[in-house]
Amino acid sequence: MDALTHAIEAYVSTAATPITDAVAIKAIELIEQYLRIAVKDGTNIEAREQMAYAQFMAGMAFNNASLGYVHAMAHQLGGFYDLPHGVCNAVLLPHVQRFNVKVAPQRLADVAKAMGVNIKGLSAEEGANAALGAIVQLSKDVGIPDGLAQLGVKECDFSILAENALKDVCGFTNPI
Repeated sequence: MDALTHAIEAYVSTAATPITDAVAIKAIELIEQYLRIAVKDGTNIEAREQMAYAQFMAGMAFNNASLGYVHAMAHQLGGFYDLPHGVCNAVLLPHVQRFNVKVAPQRLADVAKAMGVNIKGLSAEEGANAALGAIVQLSKDVGIPDGLAQLGVKECDFSILAENALKDVCGFTNPI
């Protein structure tokens, strides 16, 4: 899920390029196709190999296009609560992308398509919302908790977490 977040954040980044777009979209396609299999059966070498390619490509994308607010917030959660980075990203990803729909609906519609959603005939906003649904479903399928409360995050800490997230360099290339 961390690799998926890398790919999606790089794809919607203000620093995205045609090269980062290509590797991000391919990474998303591979993750959609192989993550569930790899989680269900860790001995499936093909699924694990394809996930290794996916994470490598997602890394290429974000190393060149940077990330966004998912990572800016996940860094705070991980450091403050000692939570797993990928799980924090997975929980936050659909919420931040819902925020990003305002300015990047076509990009998120492309994500939906890469995740196997038929977006033919949908508006960009409808396609973007389909991407959010696909992200939530994938998270559910691989056992990601539903929200921050399940991770032990306390609402009283939100202000300090938000203040620190806004200082995180990853947020600078978020599209909004």
